[in-house]
Amino acid sequence: MKILVIGGTWFLGKRIAEGGLARGWSVTTFNRGRSGREVEGVTPVHGDRTDPDDLQRLSQQGPWDAVIDTSSSDFAPREVLQATTSLRTVVRRWVHVSTVSVYQGWPNQALTDSSPLLDCPADADASYGYTGEDGSPTLYGFQKAGGERAVTEVFGDSAVFLRPGVILGPGEYVGRLPWWLGRAKRGGRILAPAPSSQPIQPVDVRDVAEFALDQAAGDASGGFNVTHPDGITFADFLGECLAVTGGAGKPEWVDPGVLAQHGVAQWTELPLWRTHAGVWSVDSSRAQSAGLRCRPIAETIRDTWAWLAADGRPVDHPRRAAHGIVPEKEAKILAALG
Repeated sequence: MKILVIGGTWFLGKRIAEGGLARGWSVTTFNRGRSGREVEGVTPVHGDRTDPDDLQRLSQQGPWDAVIDTSSSDFAPREVLQATTSLRTVVRRWVHVSTVSVYQGWPNQALTDSSPLLDCPADADASYGYTGEDGSPTLYGFQKAGGERAVTEVFGDSAVFLRPGVILGPGEYVGRLPWWLGRAKRGGRILAPAPSSQPIQPVDVRDVAEFALDQAAGDASGGFNVTHPDGITFADFLGECLAVTGGAGKPEWVDPGVLAQHGVAQWTELPLWRTHAGVWSVDSSRAQSAGLRCRPIAETIRDTWAWLAADGRPVDHPRRAAHGIVPEKEAKILAALG
């Protein structure tokens, strides 16, 4: 196999590049060379995916059996369309990392792979779409749906879409699991969202990478939800964070209505917490049938802490600053609860 990884220097892209090399494949990476380090053994090509000249120069390095695109989240559909069109003659297959946000019903409804998608043209610019008053749908979801359509228009049945919810694991740059691990290590009373029995279903970056590589080598088409089939309760998630960090903290499980009264932002101030009914009800049975294997989330937690404890440093990313409630606000809320 010869594959092209668009991205390839950090988190998911890095794991995919490493995994491809471990399989004995030839791996080319394409990125701007500004974030992370190239994986030893790849053939790096530096350039801007929005620059037609850079895409033309990239195409001259082909052909490839497959592209795995890990870097489309910050680009408008028309920029995805430009890349797919430029590379179509030198690529057999396109594996596109998308998101569950492309669904019309997310996060309010339970989802399957056949749930209807948001509607966005393949040639839309970055302004297309909107974010609803309750946070659903999102501009991001419209944009990613348009990106999927762009890939489909060019690659048809040779396109695969991976739709993860939340990806965690060593190297995480968003900061969800690292924040909870840091908070557990600090100990004391920990503000936690009730009910403690709420299941969550994040997936490990290493498992997503392996599934992406399997799809690059396969012949399936269409969308796959990539979420953990078993999940973990919030209580067990936080308990594992406390166990691996040696923290002496005690979770205080607080009703979502009370958290709302105190202005606690879902999804960011208490990462992974969201009250919408469908956010953790995403069926991944099609991906499981196609070979998705998910390690226990407790293993993801342990390995992420080991990475952080070994001075693991994610790439600098603006999303990281948005996650985690500040200690002063948390302490004030806990004091008010008695």
